[in-house]
Amino acid sequence: MKGPVSSCKSYLDLCRVNLSFFSMFSAATGFIIASPLTVRTAPAASGVFLLACGCSALNQYQERNTDALMLRTRNRPLPAGRIRPANALYFSVLLLLAGFTALAFTKSPAVLLSGSCAVILYNGVYTYLKKITAFASVPCSVIGTIPPAIGWLAGGGGLPDSRIMALCFLFFMWQITHFWLLFLSHGHDYETAGFPSLTTVFSVRQLDRIVFIWFLSTAAASLLFPVYGLIKSVPVILVLVTAVMFLIWNGARLLVVTCDRAGYRSAFCRMNSFIMLIMLLLSLDSLAP
Repeated sequence: MKGPVSSCKSYLDLCRVNLSFFSMFSAATGFIIASPLTVRTAPAASGVFLLACGCSALNQYQERNTDALMLRTRNRPLPAGRIRPANALYFSVLLLLAGFTALAFTKSPAVLLSGSCAVILYNGVYTYLKKITAFASVPCSVIGTIPPAIGWLAGGGGLPDSRIMALCFLFFMWQITHFWLLFLSHGHDYETAGFPSLTTVFSVRQLDRIVFIWFLSTAAASLLFPVYGLIKSVPVILVLVTAVMFLIWNGARLLVVTCDRAGYRSAFCRMNSFIMLIMLLLSLDSLAP
């Protein structure tokens, strides 16, 4: 019989808490850019966190059968039998309702609409589209732009605005790179589960070149920040430029080194570290007196 600690861990795994915290931080970054950091940040950030947890739990419910076929996912709570499917579904609905309730405290219809779009795009479009085409991640990478947009809107930012457009463009490019590196790391797994895989469309060397272009595009997107006034501090700009050079160097390694799964996983982690650093730099620059 499972103890309470084991059950709690299983439900946390269902939420993919690390990714959900990432979404929360991106929402907080969007808020801080639009408005000074106040207690009003809490409803937007917590709402995005709960929605991300709910989307993850619902996604694992939707994909429980294919998850059981892949090495990467077969030990998740549902295919491993640690949580009953019905309980996972109820839990995901509860999290989504809690997330929308938190977002309602922002008193912004645009925030609630954006949250609804995130759920629909991820659980209603991407989850099913990736069973049809290996390129589902490209149009659906717009999902990555929604959390910072929610934070921006909750902070009183308006649309259209060049600052939030520049930020969302960065998250869009990062999301594509994130997905493609994941596919490169686990292409065979996806094929085994019946998903269309990029590795069946392009050769590995072609994919390496394409991903390098995504690296360059992500780097270029971040360099728009000083242009549009998202970053004004000279020291922060210098750190940004250094980080961009490091990112490009890491992307270029894909062209000269034959990567295995560990190599792609390392590139995946470095890309995610870069975007975390960017969020930190944006926040520091916005909060500086």
